[in-house]
Amino acid sequence: MLTVSALVIAVFLFSPPLTLLDKTQAIGYAVCHQIPARSFHLAGQPLPLCARCTGIYLGALLGIVGMILLRRYHSVEFPPPALLVTLLTFTGLMGIDGVNSYLSFFPKLPHLYEPQNWLRLTTGSLHGLTMSALVFPIMNGGFWHASRAKMEPVIKNFRELLLFLGGIMGIILIVLWEQPFLLYPLALLSTLGVLLMLSIVGSMFVLILTRQEGAARTWSDLILPGVMGLAIAILIIEAMGGIRAILIGATGLRL
Repeated sequence: MLTVSALVIAVFLFSPPLTLLDKTQAIGYAVCHQIPARSFHLAGQPLPLCARCTGIYLGALLGIVGMILLRRYHSVEFPPPALLVTLLTFTGLMGIDGVNSYLSFFPKLPHLYEPQNWLRLTTGSLHGLTMSALVFPIMNGGFWHASRAKMEPVIKNFRELLLFLGGIMGIILIVLWEQPFLLYPLALLSTLGVLLMLSIVGSMFVLILTRQEGAARTWSDLILPGVMGLAIAILIIEAMGGIRAILIGATGLRL
């Protein structure tokens, strides 16, 4: 299975489109509507993900990297209740902004305010942080043997949350800066967030299918499910991109 997974990854890397930017656009095409007016443009080119999706996946990536830096890679508990409510409120705000943004498609329907890309980016980034705080402990619980798991929250208190929010603010300001030299870093990091989240799902699926959940005792035990998870993520992206292309060709609508 490792050989097959490596082959899937190699085919993705070395088959068209060949350029890095085109690869990121292909990943974005599978998971995002990529509407130009709702995307940030750098160096005359749109980012591979719309403003909201850029925020979601950069926020999720920052959250996971931050929890790793805090050495929570064995932690299996969600944040404390007050923190969890705060994080879920972030998701609620994105939901409100998303509904308002959708209603603006229809001129005759009322909406609360004029949608803005900076709001899409902000609420998306906050939701991405929430998503990482929910996924990370589930992932750790699925990966690690009970002897390695730690019964501690992945984010312990509001002081730690403020550190993450500082990082989110940095993401927002960097994207809003829209400097041409940031095109490749932002394109790569945002689509890396897509691959990371889908790879986590794929790895968990592999562990459940092979009945190896909660069995890892060392980092080397995670190599096979990690590689297979990445291969599954790539297959999901290819399938979603193909289905979208077929639907657009059949309906003429931008999906």
